[in-house]
Order: sequence, then structure tokens, then C-alpha cells
Amino acid sequence: MAREYSESAGSPSDCADSGEFRSHSLVLPASDAGLRLDQALARALPQYSRARLQGWIEAGAVQVDGRRLRPKDKVLGGEQIEVTARLEADQRVAPEAQPLTVVHQDRALFVINKPAGMVVHPGAGNPRHTLQNALLALDPKLALVPRAGLVHRLDKDTSGLLVVARTPEAHARLVAALAEREVERTYLAICSGAMTGGGTVDAPIGRHRSQRTRMSVRSDGREAVTHYRIVKRYRAHTLVRVQLETGRTHQIRVHLAYIGYPIVGDPLYAGRRRLPAGCGLALAAALGAFPRQALHAARLALAHPTTGRALEWEAPIPDDMAQLIAALDHDRRTAESGR
Repeated sequence: MAREYSESAGSPSDCADSGEFRSHSLVLPASDAGLRLDQALARALPQYSRARLQGWIEAGAVQVDGRRLRPKDKVLGGEQIEVTARLEADQRVAPEAQPLTVVHQDRALFVINKPAGMVVHPGAGNPRHTLQNALLALDPKLALVPRAGLVHRLDKDTSGLLVVARTPEAHARLVAALAEREVERTYLAICSGAMTGGGTVDAPIGRHRSQRTRMSVRSDGREAVTHYRIVKRYRAHTLVRVQLETGRTHQIRVHLAYIGYPIVGDPLYAGRRRLPAGCGLALAAALGAFPRQALHAARLALAHPTTGRALEWEAPIPDDMAQLIAALDHDRRTAESGR
């Protein structure tokens, strides 16, 4: 690991529109011998993307033993590195004020309880009204952080907790913690079918071969591990608590469908909506009206990126899922009373 002697940044009053200055003074370790300068610098300063570091090197903002080098030049280890650069704001996504439920905030991070129906990142078909737009309005300095500080994502119609880093340093540490499986993410899901017990799904996930908007279990996919246990079983449905070990796109939705218990309301993986045998009118109406996949990110636990303190948060189950659970409870009681 590089030894870093000093670091400074612009004052908190600096405007994100103009960026802020960053300076670093460090010595490359002997283990970096033979690496390209941009590779060694990426190891030493993981809070910045390699592309950003390459730009700083090419602009002359990086001095190596008092000399200007190219990104591809090899290092020997032991060099004194001085970085004085401007951290430019990313202007590609516009701030847009929207209501947000902020569960926690401090100088390093936000924790947001995202509502169902909100897209996280702008993309094709969703250029505005996203969580990223709203975050930039909440804190304009997030324009200095990769992806406006978003460390992970939730699908549009999944509700619940997301962590947002407020500095590049916090972002790098939280991304690394996520990769090392040190961030605990627990979900609640209502599935079709009455499970007999909990378990683990260890099945790789990749892009569907013919339907590019879908993911699927496939042997050449990326490792994906999902743990689930029963919270409550109904006549033809199950409320489960799910914990992610990995974080692949649509992972919970794909894995639960793969084992035969798709999430209620899932438009991609649950197939055509079918009512269970003997379903009462109230439950039929609740199932037919449920507007999304019944999936909620209920708990988030991590080590604070600055202090290392263990933190955790919980988000109450949203009203639409609570109403569906009430309808399932009523259906079960009605069936039991008629026996």
C-alpha cells in the first residue's frame, strides 16, 4: 500500500460547479515496481477512477520525483508523487428537486429509503426524475463523486434502503466493502407458492440469451448467492426474508423464480398472473391490483467508511406490501375458520 503523507481539498464552501482542488503527497511502495504509472496511482488513490487519474497525469497535474511522465511509463517503486489537480464536477446529470426520505446523513454518507417507482440512474427512457437527479439537488457536491455517490442500486419498482457516499474517499471504501461482501442487505419479498423451508440459491446469473432486458441462471454467468428464510407462510404464498451475498442485476427476482417461487407482481419473471385455487374475492382484488414486484430492501448494515463504526438501518414495509400481507392474513384466517 502506498504511504500517503498529506492530502488536502477545497473548503466545504466551494461550489460543485467549479470543482475543487485536491492535493496528495505520497511515496510508491517497492511492490509497485514494473507497473504503469496510472496503475500504481490507481492503487495508491482508489477514490479516483483510473480514467480521471490518466487525465491528471496527461495534464501535468502529477509529478514523479519532480518530473512529468506519461500514464504508460513504468515505475520502479520508491518514487515521490505529488498530485495537485482539480476534481471536476460531472455535469451530465442535472439536479432535480424531488421528495426524498433521508434515513441517515453525516459528512460521509446518506442513507435513502427509495420509494417504489423511482429509477435510480438516468438511462434510455428515463432521462429525468431519477434518484440520481434528486440526490444532486439534495447535495450539489455529489457531482464530484462517481455516480453521484450511489454505491449500489435497486430496481425501479423495488422499495427500500440505499447508501450514498458523499465524498470520493467514502465512495471508494464503500464500493470495496460491497465487493468484499462486508455490506449486509436484507430484503422482504412476497412469493407465489407455499414454501416448506428456507435455503440458499447458489446459481450463476447472466444476461438472458434472447431477451436482453432479462437475466437468467446460466452456467457461464457470474457467481450469485442468495439466502432466504420463511417469515410467514400463507395458503399459496410465502413472505420471506432474503439476504444477498452477491449483488447481480435482478438477483433476488431471478433466483426465487428459478426455484419455483417467483415474486408476486414481477412483470419479468413471474409469468402471467394466476389466482390460487379457492382464492377469496378480497385477496383476488389485492393480488390483481398490486402494481409491482413485492420486494422491499428492509435492512442495511455496514461499517462507516470514515470511522469504521458498525451501523445499521431498517425501513418499515411500505403500505402497498403491508396491505397485501393483510389480505393474505385475512384469506388464511377465513380458510381456517371454514374448516
